[in-house]
Amino acid sequence: MTDRTHWQDWQRSWDRQQEWYLPDREERFRAMLDVVEAATGPEPRVLDLACGTGSITERLLARLPGAVSVGVDQDPALMAIARGLFADDPRFTLVTADLTDPDWAARLPPGPFDAVVTATALHWLRTDDLVRLYGDLAELVRPGGVLLNADHTPEPSIPLLTAAAEAFQQRRQEREKAEGVLDWAQWWASAAADPLLAEQVAARNALYGSHADGASHPADWHTARLVEAGFREAGVAWRSVTDALVAAVR
Repeated sequence: MTDRTHWQDWQRSWDRQQEWYLPDREERFRAMLDVVEAATGPEPRVLDLACGTGSITERLLARLPGAVSVGVDQDPALMAIARGLFADDPRFTLVTADLTDPDWAARLPPGPFDAVVTATALHWLRTDDLVRLYGDLAELVRPGGVLLNADHTPEPSIPLLTAAAEAFQQRRQEREKAEGVLDWAQWWASAAADPLLAEQVAARNALYGSHADGASHPADWHTARLVEAGFREAGVAWRSVTDALVAAVR
């Protein structure tokens, strides 16, 4: 059996690579879990949507030990890391499902959920798939439960602020790259070189191909679609210039 330390190292490596793109990643996770705890209490049943390596669940279970999480993804490599990381933790269940499949929710254990959480993932979806997914999630969250989506939310009304933020980020990334921080492509090349991940990375590449985004929308687009989907209210719980944490109450 592979030592859990191996998978912890990969999780830390994944987190650092993601932080190269999102230096405020921990801040958005903290804001997300603040809402989960405030709205659902100390023992929520959480759906971690497009969970990847389980970064949100790891922080959820550390903060709220009485919580349980169902992680959903279909990336074979990231899910291999999640399985290794949570191998001995009965609070976490991992489900393979394609969110673009209208019947994806049939793979889940019976609901409802107190909260749905997701971060920097749903912009991979086409707009029609995302609208349909929001409707699915309204059926999975209990009344009074919450949905939290932290993602890229470009705001066309602030081009000067956006340009300044992007230039600032580029300078930071250049400094950190010179210090040896891995970017997306370098991280995946490193994962492919690990004998315990090589097969899963190859399967992942066959599944996804290159990293091609679906569609990103302003925060108010998300809040409007969530209310249309059946949530009672939706708003912004945290934001930066280019990203936001959209929260909706069922």
